[in-house]
Amino acid sequence: MIDLYTWTTPNGRKVSILLEELGVDYTSHAIDITNGDQMAPEFLEISPNNKIPAIVNRETGLKLMESGAIMIYLAEKYGKFLAPSGEDRARTLEWLMWQMGGFGPMLGQAHHFVHFNPDKSDYAKERYSTEARRLYGVLDKQLQGRDFIAGDYSIADMACWPWASRYEWQGVNLSDFPNVQAWYQRIAARPAVQRGYQVPKDMGPIPAG
Repeated sequence: MIDLYTWTTPNGRKVSILLEELGVDYTSHAIDITNGDQMAPEFLEISPNNKIPAIVNRETGLKLMESGAIMIYLAEKYGKFLAPSGEDRARTLEWLMWQMGGFGPMLGQAHHFVHFNPDKSDYAKERYSTEARRLYGVLDKQLQGRDFIAGDYSIADMACWPWASRYEWQGVNLSDFPNVQAWYQRIAARPAVQRGYQVPKDMGPIPAG
């Protein structure tokens, strides 16, 4: 049994979607970051960096933070969505790291300066809007002629998709990136993604893309 500590953010949804795709038993625990739940001492024992998501494996007592590390651990533990070796594994990890190092952090800044604080800094708004569009362009090129980012459906797709689901917050029109749009809608139609999107609580329909 896996305990998942999470909230309604792209990083949280990465792991809940993976758990739903794996079809394993897990219990979700809401960590409301708008109320400061992430600073509670009992949560800090699990996630010392006070960030969601985090997991606890009840069978082994393993506590793990950082969404990318959690996804690799779960994919390896259950033997799905990450090849055990070779180029397919390397390519999946390449694009997972691309999300961790760029697509997530830069789109997060776009959320801050484009969606939540659009009048705070014209420079920051322009910088992160431009970078968001550049990253969508990178992804669009990678998806040319492909159904999924790194070959077969993998943790790379599950990591990137929740960030793309907030395209409106980033001021991005997915129709400008047709390969991304098709990929986005393809993944949004998956039942496990639809379930994982609503963890730890129902936030309404998935944006249509």
